[in-house]
Amino acid sequence: MSRKGDVLYLGHMFDTVRKIQQKTASVTRPQFDADENLRLALLHLVQIVGEAGRRVSDEGRSAHPEVPWRQVIGMRHKIVHDYMDINEDILWSTVTQDIPLLAGKLAAFMPPDPPGGGEQEGRPAGQ
Repeated sequence: MSRKGDVLYLGHMFDTVRKIQQKTASVTRPQFDADENLRLALLHLVQIVGEAGRRVSDEGRSAHPEVPWRQVIGMRHKIVHDYMDINEDILWSTVTQDIPLLAGKLAAFMPPDPPGGGEQEGRPAGQ
């Protein structure tokens, strides 16, 4: 895969990790347990992180050994292929402990935001 493709997938991982952090910022474990929609959303977002990680080239993964690729991709496989045996304790641990660590590792090699608060090609930030 090209470097450009790797940058796209790494950026997608980072954006999705930030979404997970936003959704869990002030959530307690009892709130997590009581909110099926949140749990389903988090499962989906963790799956996306793993899918994007799976698409990073071998060269891209080798260039960033600080990212736990095997675990990131393995979690995606677990969600997709063993969906009837999802352990919510593991999901909670992933989103509250592993995701913040992953966010820091990904942030270390993300390019800075473009000048102008993220506006690109005449589009407002976020579009």
